[in-house]
Amino acid sequence: MSSTSSSATTPTPKSRHIVLGVTGGVAAYKSVLILRQLMDEGYVVSPLMTLDAQHFIGATTLSALASEPVRTSLYGDDVTPSPHTALGQRADLVLVAPATAHFIARLAAGLANDIVTATVLATRAPVVICPAMHTEMWEQPSVQENLATLRRRGVLVMDPVVGHLAGGDEGAGRLPEPADIVALVDHVLQGYRGPLSGKRLLITAGGTSEAIDPVRVVTNRSSGHQGYALAEVAARMGAAVTLVSASDRSFALDVARQVSLTKVTSAAEMAEVVLREAAAADVIIMAAAVSDFTVAPATEKLKKSNGMPTLTWSPTVDILATILERRRSDQIIVGFAAETTDVATNAQTKLAEKPVDILVVNDVSQPGVGFQAPTNAVTLMGPSFDPEVIGITSKEAISERILTRVSAMFERGAQ
Repeated sequence: MSSTSSSATTPTPKSRHIVLGVTGGVAAYKSVLILRQLMDEGYVVSPLMTLDAQHFIGATTLSALASEPVRTSLYGDDVTPSPHTALGQRADLVLVAPATAHFIARLAAGLANDIVTATVLATRAPVVICPAMHTEMWEQPSVQENLATLRRRGVLVMDPVVGHLAGGDEGAGRLPEPADIVALVDHVLQGYRGPLSGKRLLITAGGTSEAIDPVRVVTNRSSGHQGYALAEVAARMGAAVTLVSASDRSFALDVARQVSLTKVTSAAEMAEVVLREAAAADVIIMAAAVSDFTVAPATEKLKKSNGMPTLTWSPTVDILATILERRRSDQIIVGFAAETTDVATNAQTKLAEKPVDILVVNDVSQPGVGFQAPTNAVTLMGPSFDPEVIGITSKEAISERILTRVSAMFERGAQ
């Protein structure tokens, strides 16, 4: 591009570097408007195009408007032999708009067979993708599963809107307006990572264990899977998460995310950590199954030959009740109720006794629900909304529904 071009913004020390990837869909024409608005806001923009994108828009157009010529090849030159690596390292943010179903599938699979996918894989900067496609493609399960994979990896996905599509069709799949995409870029560069950005969440997981002697414990069937899923999804939505786990199982957590893990064993240990951390949390989610009673353990292993031991039980600290007594007015509290009989009645009783903002109720006597299962089925209850029944689905999906309601409460200011 000529150095005398008046359309390019002269980089300054404060300029942020945006890599704009354009893939092959009809909505590629909007990338010109996105690029122009990014330049008008003072960003340094490096455009990239897939080969398919060039069927819809000319590379010359983007080169004329951008901070530097568009790149269309994965291969470099003597000056920049590895352009995807150089761009990935320089970028403050990588934006792909539009992102086709084909691009999304390749990125989810970790393929790097063009300049756009390779640059996304070569960056540690935030990545924002803006899918655009026909409604039937957008709703296709494989597309949604690929997007879920990308979200798990920290990619920010700006969902398409409902509107006119190619061929005279209308429905969900239209690329959002350029001004809205640029506004999201601004927001992400200011630290936004999802609807829970800036929020601190305290989440408990697993079933606590109470020692009887140095060998034996009394515990429950909770695996901790739901609590870990909540922590992963909350971090994906931008929250800083403190996870207090009594689980003896290991669940995968993306270590790059903002999750601080503290392991505990007993109800007393969990109470100590949770009550210490509670005051600083914006949201507290008590997903753990905490022992209601404990016993003073024997110092040596109890021998069968000595006959039936006498165990004297005492109540543990009611962590949720204590949190509710001490809560700040702006905190959101989420409780869990695992029931086996009279589920609705027992849930209403618990909600009356412990007025949490959201009570997650499940019937753990049902197959595939709750303890030891990868799936769950719950009813969300609370004083500010009608009960929401969520049929059997993954614990990750359950977590998304819970945390979406939490984020909506912040948006409404309903604490």
